[in-house]
Amino acid sequence: MKEILTKYSLLAILLLATGVEGKLWAQETGDRLPAAFEQIEAEYNVDLRYEGGLVKDLWVSDKDWQGEELQESLISLLSPHYLMFSKAGEKQYVIKKFEVDRRSPEEGKAQLEYLSHRYDDRQSWEQRSELLRQCMLQSLKLSPLPPNPNSDPIITNKRTYDGYTVENVAIETVPGLYVAGSLYRPSKMQGKVPVILSPNGHFNGGRYREDQQLRMATLARMGAMVFSYDLFGWGESQLQVDSKAHRTPLAMTIQILNGMRIVDFLTGLQHADSTRIGITGGSGGGSQTMLLTALDNRIDVSVPVVMLSSYFNGGCLCESGRPVHLCGGGTNNVEIAAMAAPRPQLIISDGNDWTADVPEIAFPYVQKIYRFYGKESRVENKHFPTEGHDYGPSKRVAMYPFLARYLGLNLEAVTNEKGNIDESAVRVEDESELYVFGEDGSRLPEQAICSFEALQKIAAKYFSN
Repeated sequence: MKEILTKYSLLAILLLATGVEGKLWAQETGDRLPAAFEQIEAEYNVDLRYEGGLVKDLWVSDKDWQGEELQESLISLLSPHYLMFSKAGEKQYVIKKFEVDRRSPEEGKAQLEYLSHRYDDRQSWEQRSELLRQCMLQSLKLSPLPPNPNSDPIITNKRTYDGYTVENVAIETVPGLYVAGSLYRPSKMQGKVPVILSPNGHFNGGRYREDQQLRMATLARMGAMVFSYDLFGWGESQLQVDSKAHRTPLAMTIQILNGMRIVDFLTGLQHADSTRIGITGGSGGGSQTMLLTALDNRIDVSVPVVMLSSYFNGGCLCESGRPVHLCGGGTNNVEIAAMAAPRPQLIISDGNDWTADVPEIAFPYVQKIYRFYGKESRVENKHFPTEGHDYGPSKRVAMYPFLARYLGLNLEAVTNEKGNIDESAVRVEDESELYVFGEDGSRLPEQAICSFEALQKIAAKYFSN
């Protein structure tokens, strides 16, 4: 352990040592934090720099805070108070507030190096995975889950196209709050068919954009029921809350709950096969794909796109606003993606965003976890080094055969004479055709909440843990 502490970034190790809850300790040992800093400066001949207001009225939380080395002592002192440190010079360290969403690639790599020493077989990994899962649910305020409204979904008129149909659907997830989306189904269904969730990401146009519709309809033509749905505070959700609500910690909770409710809805449909459930999304939708797969064991196959990173958890509070990445003493999206094991997973990355180092750093780590189950072949990485942050044609072409293989879809239904996947049969609808509640929201139910303040009151009742 001492070797690891001295070898890797101090900041990365602190991320791992930060407490699960991130709460200030109530107990006092008689020393204020600045007094402990003075002891450290004298013992190790270092200079600790910080703003006085940052540590005002903070007390030492652990009687045995002194470690064998400088960094161990700083970790014990700082982590309970949501503080972090970084090296600023030969003998100088800066104390500052903890930041969870973005670090340097070196710090992300160091964190994975540290995590690799915490489990070395299936049993120890599953203990770690379950600890993370329970903590993440608590951090999201979803343990226990709020009661399901059990209201009927709102479904619009059906449109029939070449090999598939489209209906717009709204589902009540907590009293008065709806998630809106579009349900794509095969034109002809015999027996049970798989279902696929597609959470939208932070792309212009939301679920109305062309590439999203192409992906949904093509999967439906392959034989799946597919549900494309809005981010909270995006699309038709803005009829109930303004766009600012999206960049709040509550958005992270709502989006994961929406995903769970959508699984309930899809698996309750006639012809739905509850043993074949897939999920795929890009960017912020990739964050939801990884989180929902980690938290909901009903999901069988996942394809997170352009989001996996050891050092970036998502720049939006809808992705990192709740302290899920502090669980288990510290985690990141690579370890969260590994929680899908041994379920099939395709990780899609590119060379021009934070997923650039996936083939060298993140993917081998996830492979290691799958290896504990003897299922290394079930996790794959498709990397596009010259491409950027999107869910473009080449990324879709990589995804289709993977989902076809593991969900039992008919890839030949969308393959042309040249053997290429062909999306040209899809009818791209106008945005207004995809509305559930109409262009002006006139079809919102009477009980629908119409402000973020109203939602906060409901949240205080149902997300109170």
